[in-house]
Amino acid sequence: MSRSIKKGFYVNEKLMKKVMKVRELPLEDRPKNVIRTWSRDSTITPEMIGLVFEVHNGKNFIKVKVVEDMVGHKLGEFAPTRKFIKHGGRAAELMAKKQGQATK
Repeated sequence: MSRSIKKGFYVNEKLMKKVMKVRELPLEDRPKNVIRTWSRDSTITPEMIGLVFEVHNGKNFIKVKVVEDMVGHKLGEFAPTRKFIKHGGRAAELMAKKQGQATK
């Protein structure tokens, strides 16, 4: 656990102000208001359920719609910072072609 229970969870103050500001809006206007944040280490609280965040991953912003199961997790968990590029290169492509022809 990254933070003791005695200390409690961490939420950036500026982010919480933005959440409360969007919460005051009527329900039909909420999806239009996306909250942009660089605070990947902020914990998701029950007040954030149903809101859409754009979390910075170091290069661009990833849209994250908060649902009930996300409460207690960090915002950064839902915006991956690394992109997987498949292994193998040319040799793997040839093997995949051979396997594709063998199954036909």
